[in-house]
Amino acid sequence: MWYMICSEDVENSLELRQQVRDLHIVRLTELKNQGRLLIAGPLPAIDSTDPGNNGFTGSLVVAEFDSLSDAQTWADCDPYITGGVYKSTIVKPFKKVLP
Repeated sequence: MWYMICSEDVENSLELRQQVRDLHIVRLTELKNQGRLLIAGPLPAIDSTDPGNNGFTGSLVVAEFDSLSDAQTWADCDPYITGGVYKSTIVKPFKKVLP
């Protein structure tokens, strides 16, 4: 089943993000290579695809896991959590309807 993982950053997280971004991307790439990643990306702090020094306010990942517990466990181990980037994360089942 698909699960939505929506995380909110701490204030002024850009420098922290940059420090652990490579580790974060490795985990997402693993999901992609396994065919389990539907979509992933950051939430810009301003209305721009390149927010520059304004940074980001969080991230959204939609990926396939065997259970809600597995999705939560995966989310809890994200380098953005262990690196202090995220202040909160919500994991919920997601039903893909379109496209």
